[in-house]
Formats: sequence, structure tokens, C-alpha cells
Amino acid sequence: METIKIESLAHIQEAAHQFVSLMGDNTVFAFYGKMGAGKTTFIKAICQELGVTDNITSPTFAIVNEYRSDIAGELIYHFDFYRIKKLEEVYDMGYEDYFYSGAICFIEWPELIEDLLPGNTVKVSIEEEENASRLVTLEDFC
Repeated sequence: METIKIESLAHIQEAAHQFVSLMGDNTVFAFYGKMGAGKTTFIKAICQELGVTDNITSPTFAIVNEYRSDIAGELIYHFDFYRIKKLEEVYDMGYEDYFYSGAICFIEWPELIEDLLPGNTVKVSIEEEENASRLVTLEDFC
């Protein structure tokens, strides 16, 4: 288990840099945290750190946004399953094509689709602390 402390929004890029250094060969990352914990904001910072120059937005209504790293040219998928009502919706979108593609997948609200997550998914928890800082914890999903 690894932890990263985000002292403030001013330090989020440093935390994103640290996160990228911990990613290793993993490609699927499930982000857990309460509404407003900063999941989308942190994923934006990570995408920027990975070389995405496109406008990075929450995929709340689209369910998935696709980005490409301008540095490595690799695909990055950003999912938000908050509005999913039943797993059939996820089957219909062809989730396997994304999760098992080898592309980086960042998933918000994974608790709604946990049964579909690959066994090698990295669980990322974001918790807000009393001083408004955030504690990010990475651990194996299994």
C-alpha cells in the first residue's frame, strides 16, 4: 500500500507526479471517495502529468471520455459510473474492450460495477482530511 498526501490544490501536480511514478505496469485504476473528495480533479492532474493537453472534463453524462497522451501517444480512458442504473448498461457499452485493452483506465464510482473490474485493478481511495488536504491510498484490489 502506498499513500500520497495532497496538502492543497496548489500541490496537486506534485501529487499527480508521485502517483504516475507509482503506476508501474498497471492500467486499471478504481477511484473511491465521497462526492466532492476530488476524484475528478486528481484524475485531471494525473492526465496532465501523463501528457494529455486536451481539455479534461468529467465524463458524468458521457460515461467515458477518451484522451491521448501527447508524450507517449497512448490512450487514456476516464470513466464515471455515477449514473449507471444497472450492469447491463456497462455490458452494452463494451466495457471489456476498454478494461482489457492495455490502455490506462481511470474509473470513478467503481463500487457500482465492482463485479466487472479486472483482478489486477488498483484501488485508489481519496479521503478528505479535516484541514481540507487529501490522503490518496493505492492498494491492490484483490
